[in-house]
Amino acid sequence: MSRLQRLRAGMSRMGARMAEYRAQAERERDERKRERRIRAEQETAEAAPPPPQDLPSPSERPEPAAVIPWGMRVAAEAGWRLLVLAGVIWVLMQVLAAISLLIIAVSAGLLITALLQPTVSRLKRLGLGRGPATTLTFVGGFAGIGLVGWFVVWQVIENVDDLVEQVQNGIDDLRQWILASPFKVTEDQLNEYAENLSRWVGEHSQELTSAGLEGAQYVVTFFTGAALAAFVTLFLLYDGRRIWQWVLKFVPFSAREGVAGAGPRAWVTLTGYVRGTVIVALIDAIGIGVGIYILGVPMAVPLAVIVFLFAFIPIVGAVISGALAVLVAFVTKGLATALLALAVVLIVQQIESHVLQPFILGRLVRVHPLAVVLAVTGGTLLAGIPGAVVAVPVVAVANTVVTYLRAYAEQQHPTVGVLHGSTASEVSPAVPALLQGEKLPTGGTAESDCGEETPRPPDGPGGPGGPGGSGSAGSPGAGQ
Repeated sequence: MSRLQRLRAGMSRMGARMAEYRAQAERERDERKRERRIRAEQETAEAAPPPPQDLPSPSERPEPAAVIPWGMRVAAEAGWRLLVLAGVIWVLMQVLAAISLLIIAVSAGLLITALLQPTVSRLKRLGLGRGPATTLTFVGGFAGIGLVGWFVVWQVIENVDDLVEQVQNGIDDLRQWILASPFKVTEDQLNEYAENLSRWVGEHSQELTSAGLEGAQYVVTFFTGAALAAFVTLFLLYDGRRIWQWVLKFVPFSAREGVAGAGPRAWVTLTGYVRGTVIVALIDAIGIGVGIYILGVPMAVPLAVIVFLFAFIPIVGAVISGALAVLVAFVTKGLATALLALAVVLIVQQIESHVLQPFILGRLVRVHPLAVVLAVTGGTLLAGIPGAVVAVPVVAVANTVVTYLRAYAEQQHPTVGVLHGSTASEVSPAVPALLQGEKLPTGGTAESDCGEETPRPPDGPGGPGGPGGSGSAGSPGAGQ
């Protein structure tokens, strides 16, 4: 090959390499441009807002309950349950209001039975039959109540003329005292007040007449309730055990043992409360009656009877009866005698609160004073004076029943809690309450009648001979 040809071949190879280098540089430039474009697009995508997403289909949406906050769900659950409970309570209150006469009569019958039932038991132990003992106790008890009412009315009728005269004299003395007082009240002002009162009575004569008619209706209702209470008392005294057995038929068998043990204890609490209240009321009546009699206050005996009756209304009754005695003393005997009567009332009531109540009722009726006040207030709002009378015994009985059932449940399920105070053997009956003709879980039947006892295990800590036995004569008519 000539030199010229070799030169041409070298120039060709150099041109090819230069073209290759140029193509590679273009490829690298294009690659860098593409990378810069991709980076710019990424930066633009990151800076721009995200595109709207399509809503999920109904089948993909979560349940509404799953997106509601937990606290709101709990509040809603509790709220509708409270509404249902409030509705049930409202309906129950309407039913109780419709049969209030029946409830009051039955409650009065239970209280009177609790007072008279020990007398029936004593007469039976003396050899009288069930019928004569019940009849004698029933007639004697209601005759005594009737005599007390007749005596109060008779004393008021006998002393009404003297009382009216003394009241008029007291009003005159009060008038003179007001005129001589530093309040700058003139006689013309007093006459104007008297005329305004007379005018008000004349303008509201129709309302006063209708109130008198309503009072007559109340009298009819009172005697109707008294008759019903008398029938309830009679049948509870005569057939209390069988009535209790009949009530137990409505209790499921699995819970009957606990209810059968709680019933006698509730009855013991009720009888203890009634007898203790009678003793305390009698002491109050004697103390206040003797005190105002010595002071020369008229109608001291009827006022003492009123103190006795109002003592069955805790707290409120003592205030009302004491205020009435002081008012009569002030109107009839003047300010000095009224202050002395107030001192007598306060001394007797302090002795009752700090000595008699804890000593006589403290062991059977262990209710906090706040619970007593709330119970009396609630009973008064619901049923007036009868509600105030039965409020405290209801709370005392409920406290006894709940305490016993809690101890009984702890004995049946010892892993639930630990007993405090009394041991399980002392508070549990361990005696199944079986009814006449009812089959035992292991076979056999329980024969029970008014004069027959149900089969019971041997005496023990929970048997009829032990301190916690359910066979005690505590239920209505027990031991009859």
